[in-house]
Amino acid sequence: MLSFESVEQLEEALSRPTPGVLETLAAIPGDVLILGAGGKMGPTLARMVRRGCDALGQTSRHVIAVSRFSNDRAAEELEHVGVRVVRCDLHQRDQLAGLPDAPNIIYMAGQKFGTQTDPDATWVANTVLPAMIAERFRSSRMVALSTGCVYPLVPWKGPGSREADPLGPPGEYANSCVGRERVLSYHANRQGFPLCLVRLCYAIDMRYGVLLDLAQRIHAGLPIDVTMPATHVIWQGDANARIIQCLSHAANPPVVVNVTGRERLTIRDLAIHFGERFKRPVRFVGEEATTAWVWNADKSYEWFGPPMVSFDDMLTATAAWVERGGETLNKPTHFEVRDGQF
Repeated sequence: MLSFESVEQLEEALSRPTPGVLETLAAIPGDVLILGAGGKMGPTLARMVRRGCDALGQTSRHVIAVSRFSNDRAAEELEHVGVRVVRCDLHQRDQLAGLPDAPNIIYMAGQKFGTQTDPDATWVANTVLPAMIAERFRSSRMVALSTGCVYPLVPWKGPGSREADPLGPPGEYANSCVGRERVLSYHANRQGFPLCLVRLCYAIDMRYGVLLDLAQRIHAGLPIDVTMPATHVIWQGDANARIIQCLSHAANPPVVVNVTGRERLTIRDLAIHFGERFKRPVRFVGEEATTAWVWNADKSYEWFGPPMVSFDDMLTATAAWVERGGETLNKPTHFEVRDGQF
């Protein structure tokens, strides 16, 4: 069962390499360059790669985390564990050109929040920058993060969106993410580099995510909007592991995979659970729509097997974290948004 008394314990668990990660790193040689490594997931993913290389005795293999790193603490902690930190504004062509070459790229950079007020910046971050990245690293194997929001909303009691389903989401953010996929695929097809697009759907740790959003609201006595009736989540450590393992699945033509948990979770049931745990009344607003962003993750389960952390463990650990007043990133997911306006 998950249990964390500190952020240090949490980050150790989130960055612990799985057997699948070790197998992938043993099979895919060369340095690993992580672009956009300063976000919510990047530091623990970079640390997982470093720990995996060290466990395999590949101590001379470079793991390079690239970001502007507005959070100095994250950069210092990565350097402390042996990750090479490169501060870089990827939008600046001279800085991008000066990055070290690497045969393996994990591309995590992108923009979501603030799209409603500055859509131009989101489109540049999610479509123009990928073209620049693809040109710069045209000879590398690449795993690029996308989002499950590239699909349209679908009946939430149905099978969920699969990788081959047509795209067509609401809102500028999600459409710019479709653009990112198209741009990267265009360059991969023409330049011949292997590419895997990871449609990640709500990774969580104790400091952010759908479960934390709900638990915090109920603990504070705030109402729960059930208009978005259902969702999926996956433990960030498992998401990290799957992203890294996608290096061994990158191909040309490019491949796509949904990464999330298999369980279809209703917002109402989750809220009731937290209400019972915290002994708080639960107030609901809105009515459940017939559609939601829900996904079918069978392909990722075929590739990687089940996640290491169960949904029940995530639920219990989130409640305990909120009860003890654990540190959060103060970055709500806005999972309830249905019009794509972030």
